[in-house]
Amino acid sequence: MTTPDADPPRAPYDPMPHGPAEVGVGPWEGPWPEGAQYDAALLAEGDRRNVVDRYRYWSLEAIVADLDTRRHDFHVAIENWQHDFNIGTIVRSANAFLAREVHIVGNKRWNRRGAMVTDRYQHVRHHDDVAALVAHLAEQPGEPVPLLGIDNLPGSQHLETMAVPRRVCFLFGQEGPGLSEQARGLCDGTFSIAQFGSTRSINASAAAAIAMHAWVRAHADLSDDAAWRG
Repeated sequence: MTTPDADPPRAPYDPMPHGPAEVGVGPWEGPWPEGAQYDAALLAEGDRRNVVDRYRYWSLEAIVADLDTRRHDFHVAIENWQHDFNIGTIVRSANAFLAREVHIVGNKRWNRRGAMVTDRYQHVRHHDDVAALVAHLAEQPGEPVPLLGIDNLPGSQHLETMAVPRRVCFLFGQEGPGLSEQARGLCDGTFSIAQFGSTRSINASAAAAIAMHAWVRAHADLSDDAAWRG
């Protein structure tokens, strides 16, 4: 059995070319705060992670547990047959928009570099094929979770004018070929994104971010100031 290649190096946080030389905060000054959410090593050494201020000095487990109390009702799935470099970026956007789960369909290994470590805060599941993904969605409690693919196919709804379901899983194909034949056959529907230039399609990670933001515009609670953090 051959040993799979190691993943590319993972960037620890976002580069900030116009900001301070170091990201985050240094060691905690003064008496340490009380609470099970705090990580002793971060309090002592500083927290240089790319997390919002609310989670400074919190342990990874505490952050994930808090996110789990308010995750949104959409899932994101990506077909991974060619080790697509877009997958990491899609995971990062899914974390920003607080997807319930991210699903990798096909090859289990994927390029994590674009995720910028955000996959640690996101529930990422693997499925051998789209049929397994559909079976998983069918097991979710509550109302059905329809599977909507993005592809410029005949009969695709227009994302800009369709009613985005509250419970939904957005499925994205590989960069270039788009959704696989199996995916096209198992999707409950497909949608397309309006374009006005010369190219036939847009980048898969850009399309995923547009779809997730369409869900946010339709269903997310935007009254909390925390949603508008920089």
